[in-house]
Amino acid sequence: MQPLWAILLLLPAGALIAAILLPASTSRSSRHRWRRGITALVGLQALLAGGMAIGLATGLLEPLTATLASWGEPGSLELSILYDGVSCLMFAMVSFVGWVICRFSIRYLDGEPSQARYYRWVGWTIGAVSLMVLAGNLLFFLLAWVMTSWGLHRLLLHYGHRPAAQRAAWTKFTISRLGDAALIAATVLIYRDFGTFDFAALFAALPTSPAGATASMQWAAGLLVLGAATKSAQVPFHTWLPQTLETPTPISALMHAGIVNAGGFLVIRTSPLLALNPEALGVLAIVGGTTACFGAAVMLTQTSVKKALADSTIAQMGFMMLQCGLGAFSAAMLHIVAHSLYKAYAFLSSGSLLVQAAATKGARPAATGFSLARALLWAGGTIGFLATLLIASGVAPTSKPGGFLLGAILALALTSWLEQVAMTGDRGMLGRAVAVAGLLCGIYVASYLGVNRLIETSVPQRPLGSWEAGVSVVFFLAFLGLFLLPLKLAAGPPSRWLRALYVHTSNGFYIEPALRRLFGPLASS
Repeated sequence: MQPLWAILLLLPAGALIAAILLPASTSRSSRHRWRRGITALVGLQALLAGGMAIGLATGLLEPLTATLASWGEPGSLELSILYDGVSCLMFAMVSFVGWVICRFSIRYLDGEPSQARYYRWVGWTIGAVSLMVLAGNLLFFLLAWVMTSWGLHRLLLHYGHRPAAQRAAWTKFTISRLGDAALIAATVLIYRDFGTFDFAALFAALPTSPAGATASMQWAAGLLVLGAATKSAQVPFHTWLPQTLETPTPISALMHAGIVNAGGFLVIRTSPLLALNPEALGVLAIVGGTTACFGAAVMLTQTSVKKALADSTIAQMGFMMLQCGLGAFSAAMLHIVAHSLYKAYAFLSSGSLLVQAAATKGARPAATGFSLARALLWAGGTIGFLATLLIASGVAPTSKPGGFLLGAILALALTSWLEQVAMTGDRGMLGRAVAVAGLLCGIYVASYLGVNRLIETSVPQRPLGSWEAGVSVVFFLAFLGLFLLPLKLAAGPPSRWLRALYVHTSNGFYIEPALRRLFGPLASS
C-alpha cells in the first residue's frame, strides 16, 4: 500500500509540473480553461493533503517512507518520499495557500493577456514546492529546491518590461545561486560520509552526540545553515525580498506565505544533522534574532502597505530561524504555518486596506495617555497566564524553551493591543479584549501541543542550555522594546534622536545600497 499512497501524493504535483511541457500557444488560446484546470489540480491536491493530514494526526495513517524508482546504488539516485509530521504540515499548508492564491488570481488577472503564462509558472512553482516538502532524499530535495527557485524567477519577471522587476528578479537569482552552491556542497559532503542521500538512512546513521561528528559533518551542517539563510531572507541576504513588489499581488502572497519558508523547512527537515554542530545553530540563532529585530524596526517606519508586509516577513523569518537555532523546532514549525496563513491573507486583502481603515474611524479615540507601568503590567500578566497554561499542559521551560519564547512574543503582541484598548478608557471594551486575549492564549497552547505531537519524532529534542537561555533573554528584551516603542511614540512627539533614528531605519540602515556598491552588476543588473 505504501507505493500506492506515495504515487497518489505525487500525482497532482507531477501534473502541475508536467503542464509546463504543453505548447504555450495551447494555453494562450484556451486560457480560461487553463486557469480553471490549474486551480482544480491545486484544489485536488489541497483536499488530498488535508485528508491525509487528518489521518496522520488521528493515527488512522502511519508515517510513510517509500521509494518509487531507483537508479544505481541503493540510496543514491532515488525517487522517494518521506511523509511524516513535518512534511504533512508543510504539504497541507502549501496546497491550501496555493489553491487560495490560484482562486484569487482568476479575478485579479482577468483580462490580462499574460495570464496563461502566469498560471503555467504558478502551477510549476506550487508543484515544485510540493515535491520539495515530500522529498525522501537529499538529491530529490535539491532538484525540487532548484525547480522552485526557477519558477519563482519566472514569476518575478511577470512584468519583465519594468526595470524594478528585472532588478528584483536578478538580485534574487544571484542570492539563490549562493544558496544552491552551499546546498550542493553540503550534499556532496554528506554523501561522502554516509554513502546515501536517503533521509531515513542518513538520520539512522548519525552519531548520537556532536562529539562523534566528523569535520565534514560539521561543515555540511554549516553549509545547510547558509543555504537556509539565503532562501529565508536573513541579514545580509534579505535585500531581495523588499524589492520583489513589482509582481502581481498573488505572486507576493505565494512568495511570502510559501516559498520563503523553504529555508526554515530545510533546517527542520535536516535538524538531526544540524544538532551535531551546536556552533552553526548558535550562529543561526544570533543571525535570526538580529534579522527579526531589524525587520520589525524597519517595518514600523514604512508608509507603503506592501513594503511593510515585506519587512514583516523578514522579521518573521528571522524569529523562526532564531527558534530553530535554539533547537525549538516544534515552535518554529507552528510559526511557519501560522505566519503563512496570516501573510497570505494580509497580501490578498491589502487592496481593501483603505476600506478597512474607513470602517474603523468610528472607534473610540484615546481617553488616556500611554502608561509604561500599565503596559508592563499587561505584559507580565499575559506572559504569566501563557506560561501557566503551558506548564499545566506538561510543557517544561527547560525542555521546550521555544514554546515559551514564541508564547512570550504572542503575549507582547497582545500587550500592545490591550494597552491601545485601555487608552480608550472604555472598561466594557477592555473586559472583552482581556477575554479574547485569554482565548487566543488557549488556542496557542493547543496548537503548539498539536504540532509538537506531530513532529516530535522527526526532530531532535534539545534541553535548554546556558547560552540558549542568554540568547532568549537578550532578544526577548529587544522585542519588548520594539513593542513598547510605537505605543510611546503615539503618546507624544518623538525626541530628536528618535527622529534621526526613524530616517535611518526607514532606509533599512542603507544595507542595500552598500551591497550594490560592493557587488556592482551582480546586485543591480
